[in-house]
Amino acid sequence: MRPYPTCPAVLLLLLTVSVGACRRPVVEPTPTPVTFSGPTMGTWFTVKVVDLPQDLEADALEREILDALGAMEALMSTYDPDSELSGLNRFEGADWFAVSAQTAAVVDEALQIGELTDGAFDVTVAPLVRLWNFGPARRTIDRVPSDAEIEAVKARVGFRQIEVRRSPPGVRKARGDVSIDLSGIAKGFGADRLAEHLDRRGIRNYMVDVGGEVKARGRNPRGKPWQIAVESPLTSTREIQRVIPLDGLAVATSGDYRNYFEQDGVRYCHIVDPRTGRPITHKLASVSVLDPSCMRADALATALMVLGPEAGYNFARKHELAVLLVIHGDAGFVEKMTPPFERVVKQ
Repeated sequence: MRPYPTCPAVLLLLLTVSVGACRRPVVEPTPTPVTFSGPTMGTWFTVKVVDLPQDLEADALEREILDALGAMEALMSTYDPDSELSGLNRFEGADWFAVSAQTAAVVDEALQIGELTDGAFDVTVAPLVRLWNFGPARRTIDRVPSDAEIEAVKARVGFRQIEVRRSPPGVRKARGDVSIDLSGIAKGFGADRLAEHLDRRGIRNYMVDVGGEVKARGRNPRGKPWQIAVESPLTSTREIQRVIPLDGLAVATSGDYRNYFEQDGVRYCHIVDPRTGRPITHKLASVSVLDPSCMRADALATALMVLGPEAGYNFARKHELAVLLVIHGDAGFVEKMTPPFERVVKQ
């Protein structure tokens, strides 16, 4: 664990040039990556490709990427009333609700991580998030809900009220008013699916970013592993906390520093603990998780934020996760990494 200065300098990623005596530096030309970006899943995506195969046109690849993202939105968007997930949430019957294999896979992974973290990650938590005025349709005035309101909403929150089967794919709810929100795991799933598509197309050097959840393979335009910046958890400015070399891994970050409100001198952040029904109050500012699966990293980052600095670190050590925790300290931020994370950043 090392202290981090209150105002960290922004890291600049520069090309190192060797200069011999009385000789002009020779700078190799840096290839320009092919870049695609646009809105998706209520957020933004970016795909960068180095060395696009000669038999693959950029316009064709862009259409394939947009089609893949559009298909995922049609399945798992909570913003689209016609999505498969919206239909499942409206369904109040006690029978199995047929879903796609992709939706079943994501819900299955979400329930497994919910079980692994003893409810710190819970895809049914959205009603509590809305109760605290952090949902997509925010009220003009923030307020702290009463204990009675929290307990009433908690009755329809709990991942164990959901069942999933893979064949035939379907989801069943114990209560008709239970709803599922996959926003804490679907962006990672989207990054994984795009990466798989690029692999199938013979692309070996790429970076995929869906809403800040990133997966990368191969080398960047300078022939180095992709350099992914983790943002410092500051509320007033945007600075880089640490740069991570990424090749064959994904990184997902969760934090308490962007979405919050204050009332009577108390700050309430958007990360709600499903077990208590209340926003987290500990000193963990952000968590970054490295994993081969971006979907898994996405969900675990949220779970570790709920668990907090001590329980989260112990959980990560127990399960041998590559994790960076940034903690509010008396003199600024303090970093705490697990050994697998240290090995990656020291490469």
